[in-house]
Amino acid sequence: MAARLPTERSERRRFGLGLEKFSAIYIWVLFIVVFGVWTPGTFLTVSTLHSVASSQAAGAMLALAVLVPLAAGAYDLSVGAVINLSAVLAILLQSQDGMNMWEAIVITLLVCVAIGVVNGFIVVRMHINPFIATLGTTAVIEALQSIVTKDAQPIPASGQSWIDLSQKTFLGFQMIFWYLLVLALIIWWVMELTPAGRYMYAVGGNAEAARLAGVRVGMWTWLPLVASAFLSGIAGIFYGSLTGPALDFGPGLLLPAFAAVFLGSTQIQPGKPNVWGTLIAVFVLATGVQGLQLVTGVQWLNNMFSGCALIGAVGFAVWRQRRGIGADMGGRLRLRRRTDRPSAGESGSRLAASGGEQDASTGLGITS
Repeated sequence: MAARLPTERSERRRFGLGLEKFSAIYIWVLFIVVFGVWTPGTFLTVSTLHSVASSQAAGAMLALAVLVPLAAGAYDLSVGAVINLSAVLAILLQSQDGMNMWEAIVITLLVCVAIGVVNGFIVVRMHINPFIATLGTTAVIEALQSIVTKDAQPIPASGQSWIDLSQKTFLGFQMIFWYLLVLALIIWWVMELTPAGRYMYAVGGNAEAARLAGVRVGMWTWLPLVASAFLSGIAGIFYGSLTGPALDFGPGLLLPAFAAVFLGSTQIQPGKPNVWGTLIAVFVLATGVQGLQLVTGVQWLNNMFSGCALIGAVGFAVWRQRRGIGADMGGRLRLRRRTDRPSAGESGSRLAASGGEQDASTGLGITS
């Protein structure tokens, strides 16, 4: 029986059609087919493809900002506030202070990095839970935004270079989409092919074991929080270039970003936050929302989809974990029973050594 178990598992994997790793792609195809048949004149168009790609790019960047610290076991809830502040600040520095685009971008990113440093200090040095720490800094960042803007809508930056930064097209797609792909490639390379990524995953998997193995847990919790704020700043700059200034768009992107990361952790590399699974999740959710909005015309579907996806992804992860624990415990129990059951030769030896006494209930020799 034990020899057949691996064969049965391999057969299930062989004929599983990749559902455990690529189920979101099947759902994506299903969305395209259903809405393509339902509204072919509006859904199956190049303009819809370009619209989804560009409109979701900043949100996907924010999801990557969530992904990096989450790989190290830290929740960063401040990314929504940071992306909002960076968009507003980059525009204000140009429209009110007269800076050129690149000066405004550099200063904005430095401010975002400073926020990440503060988040890391609170979590690592003050030993405050990342969830609580970044929830607190979110309120502080929102207050700072109110101080900077005086609660007034900023005047849009008028420079053509600022507009072209995200809206200029290449192969039919706006530049913000290509920036997303480049950013994803860089993060994937760091997370999967460098020691830094291995350290972050080690800390996120088991911080105490990583510490005993010599990994500097504090540093590899702090640096991802800094990277998260930096990536949120980049996303905010591109969002501001694409859509103009807005005072309250950031919190609305927070839930979809977390939903994409958790749903993405069930794809490609199940159980592990990963770049390509996250991007797939972003565009699967966006495709479903876009299709339903074309059919129904309602605007609340984004939150509905994101909330359901978040609950479903976390529920699926918990189910997989319990299933794995149950299978592991069952396997250990079967192994223990097999190893604890003595062979005929061992029984005879024990019987001889014990003077031939036997347990009436089992018939096994009783050792003295």
